[in-house]
Amino acid sequence: MEHRLSQRIEGELPILVYKRGMPVATGQIQDASRRGLFVATDYADIRLNQPIQLAFKLPDQGQDCHRVLNAHVIRRSSGGLGLGFDGTDNEVDVIAELVQWLQSQCLLTGFRV
Repeated sequence: MEHRLSQRIEGELPILVYKRGMPVATGQIQDASRRGLFVATDYADIRLNQPIQLAFKLPDQGQDCHRVLNAHVIRRSSGGLGLGFDGTDNEVDVIAELVQWLQSQCLLTGFRV
């Protein structure tokens, strides 16, 4: 039984994964909440608790509107990475904007909330 502290919103959003400031992988956000997200990726050269950065652009915004989030790895699986925001330096409005955009996509595409 899962015990989440905040609701996960499903969706699909392409991202770039950075490690130590260098791009190392591509992936896709599959779900997100105010406290973390799951990224589908085949990138495996990463350890638990390792800090990483994610860069993404919300499709309905201008070309120069890239966002960056700091996260740390809390879970690895064959399908991707579970990432947490706790203890990282992020702008709360960027996380809220991401979750809100995913939620709007759920309503448009019929993803389960």
